Amino acid sequence: MTLHLRVTPNAGRDAIEGVETRDDGSAVLRLRVKAVPDKGKANAAAIALLAKALDVPKSRISVIAGETARLKTVMVEGDGTLLAARLAAITGAPSPLEGEGGA
Repeated sequence: MTLHLRVTPNAGRDAIEGVETRDDGSAVLRLRVKAVPDKGKANAAAIALLAKALDVPKSRISVIAGETARLKTVMVEGDGTLLAARLAAITGAPSPLEGEGGA
């Protein structure tokens, strides 16, 4: 499953804030992390937060685009239907999916 994220580093807490619709109509999952955007620390914190929320190992999540940007695309390996259901339960909204499936 591919997810589009908007990650805010240097936040007061680690949290998933829900789905945001961007001006271009695309949907992103908003995450806040306490980690600083230095040497991948914020990316690692975002992956850890997402892994915990989706109940998957951190090793099953990888950043495939946006390593140094706030807007990121991540791949979550696993059962797309199950992951989408977990994400919907967390956010209370449809998930920002680009595609389902996984390896």
